[in-house]
Amino acid sequence: MFQEGLKSLLLGIVQGITEWLPISSTGHLLLLDEVIHLSLGEDARELFFVIIQLASILAVIILYFSTLNPFTKGKDAKQKTETYILWLKVIIATIPAGVIGILIDDLMDTYLYRWEVVAIALFAYGLLYIVLEKGKWGKREHRVKELSEITYRDALSLGLFQMLALIPGTSRSGSTILGGIIIGMERSVAAKFSFFMAIPVMAGASLLKLIKLGLSYSTEEYLLIGIAFIASFLVSLLCIKALVAYVRRHDFSAFGYYRVALAVLVTVYFLTWGAA
Repeated sequence: MFQEGLKSLLLGIVQGITEWLPISSTGHLLLLDEVIHLSLGEDARELFFVIIQLASILAVIILYFSTLNPFTKGKDAKQKTETYILWLKVIIATIPAGVIGILIDDLMDTYLYRWEVVAIALFAYGLLYIVLEKGKWGKREHRVKELSEITYRDALSLGLFQMLALIPGTSRSGSTILGGIIIGMERSVAAKFSFFMAIPVMAGASLLKLIKLGLSYSTEEYLLIGIAFIASFLVSLLCIKALVAYVRRHDFSAFGYYRVALAVLVTVYFLTWGAA
């Protein structure tokens, strides 16, 4: 049990880091779970990954509670209205991926959650990060420098970019932040709005999974899930703050190089040891 607890802790830490960095939590968890292989039943394993995603979402809500809550003490009528408008834009941005995700959820589980798909997505988007950041897109003037400057059209555009993240290995935060850069948003603004977009999308997807999976599991399984939940939540708090600070001064090219290297690692592993 102690060994399984350490595995659970490690998976929670990795989830907390990779959910928010544009390097794909799916790619990392796929490889890590293959290597350490947490001993859980099939349904409990699926529930495990759903719950640690919810922990990451909870971290966003806690960190930005004042921004997201229209009833925060001290907000005047104008600020409350701006908060409602922000939520409306977030909802608009979540519609494309939310609708398509519901329609093809079973197809994704059957056909897309494979190491080959993850490796290709890691590599392709890694190259895209590098090309965009080193080209004109990464150097042009930012049109949107505050959350309040995001238009409804911008929100819908980011929602379309988020649809790309339905492909495992793409990175939801990566696709939306990169999309924000392409349409002229400052990186830190794109990052924050990307975090907010994750709340309804990931919470909704997790709720559907919870309904399908149920809650009939052993005490040991719940304990392992709880360890990973706490780790994912705490690490997410730190990682979100770090990413916002990082993107104010740096571009995404470093993440691009990392993704390409990880794609190679995933491919090598599954073509050799993974096939054994």
